Amino acid sequence: MQDHLLGIDVGTYSSKAVLTDLAGRVLCTAVQPHGLSMPQPGHVEQDADAVWWHDVGLLSRRLLADSGLAPGRIAAMAVSAIGPCLLPLDAAGRPLRPGILYGVDVRATQQIAELEQAIGADTIQAFSRMSLSSQAIGPKIRWLRQQEPAVWQATRHLVSATSYLVWRLTGALTMDRHSASHFMPLYNPATGQWDDTHAAEVTPIGLLPPLGWAEDLAGRLQPEAATHTGLDVGTPVAFGTIDALSEALSVGVTQPGDLMLMHGSTTFFVLQQATPTPDPRVWTVAGATPGSWNLAAGMSTTGSLTRWFKDELARDLPPDEGYAELFARAAEVPPGAGGLLVLPYFSGERTPINDPLASGVVAGLGLGHRREQLFRAVLEGIGFGIRHNLEAFADIGAQVRRVVAVGGGAQTDTGLQIVSDITGVSQEVPGVTVGAAYGDAFLAGRAAGLLQPDDLQRWVRPGRLVHPDADRHAFYSRIYPHFRTLYTATREVVHALKRLG
Repeated sequence: MQDHLLGIDVGTYSSKAVLTDLAGRVLCTAVQPHGLSMPQPGHVEQDADAVWWHDVGLLSRRLLADSGLAPGRIAAMAVSAIGPCLLPLDAAGRPLRPGILYGVDVRATQQIAELEQAIGADTIQAFSRMSLSSQAIGPKIRWLRQQEPAVWQATRHLVSATSYLVWRLTGALTMDRHSASHFMPLYNPATGQWDDTHAAEVTPIGLLPPLGWAEDLAGRLQPEAATHTGLDVGTPVAFGTIDALSEALSVGVTQPGDLMLMHGSTTFFVLQQATPTPDPRVWTVAGATPGSWNLAAGMSTTGSLTRWFKDELARDLPPDEGYAELFARAAEVPPGAGGLLVLPYFSGERTPINDPLASGVVAGLGLGHRREQLFRAVLEGIGFGIRHNLEAFADIGAQVRRVVAVGGGAQTDTGLQIVSDITGVSQEVPGVTVGAAYGDAFLAGRAAGLLQPDDLQRWVRPGRLVHPDADRHAFYSRIYPHFRTLYTATREVVHALKRLG
């Protein structure tokens, strides 16, 4: 009997997998940590085979072993991955270089300027329904063409991380429309297809894969992939998508006005919309299913900033207790962190300022400050950045009906409470927060024809609410204007330092 579904998500610092039954009950989960490469400032990469493909096989085999299920019990699988990413393949479908990651990789700043000069920033905004930023793949393709001509000469396919994994699993080159939306200015949201209007400035359209929806059937498991994963040949595989969209699905963020706030290595926002509201500050992208739209946004450095803090400024703490100790001590620090204010732009910043040259700033430091105050200030800086994005949504006129918090950061009460206090917004924390892999399992069931869209509501388990404290919100509202001013006041200096560096 084929009565279980497999979802695997490849994230920035780890990959996660889940086995569920058709009712969404979790049988078992697994996690595999991994790293990333930063070969030079502004360049962030991962090896497609040593990280992405390796983790898919390892986690699939581990879950089969842990669950005791026979491979034939797996009815379908789906994968998601970090994105949007860029990976060039040769004629045989082999990677020609490490994958170039999403908006944390800011190498294509010059190419953004060139495309805006050649096409026109307003023209790009009107065509793609969003402006170019470090999240856009078109400038990174142009960078590849200019900076690595030998690689470009051998390139026959341009894919994303999810596309590559589906290719290895099924032998089919595919991309979901949510991911393709970020391959601007090559994707036309009005038609839902690739468009060669501006292709001469970027790449021939023929290098891009056929398009579908995240829940579509991409193909079936090929023999080599079956050996790699431990699954049966012929197992159905969904198109899949970017991890943030799968994470939104995993907690039932499917109705207009639902906003997923993903507290992960980065903070990502996915607002479901029936009608798009384009704005240059954020991203208008296709949703998971036909007729759906997402207003999306993303901060570059949030969970990865707390990780950096632990690794670099708290080396004396036991590795397995460092986070708990930092958060516990930060909870004891009064709001305002003793007069400290942090700009959390440690890898540039995506929305809403879209500034790849932005840098981290700590203001107000004195000899009397302690580590726990600085960590509290980091958490508050992240909260102020989240407020900035939510205010951009409000300015656009995009209605937020409810906010659902997910990701590793949603497991810490201290961080969640700080965010609610700063933003003045309540956050729902679902009862089951397995992550994007759980959404992938649902997509697998849809691709195999075993689940209907309404079934997702029975998969989602109720949880708890985190409400803002009115007094703390009022206090933070006095600090927030200084957060906004600190960026504008230091922008020219940090830009100059970044260029010198």
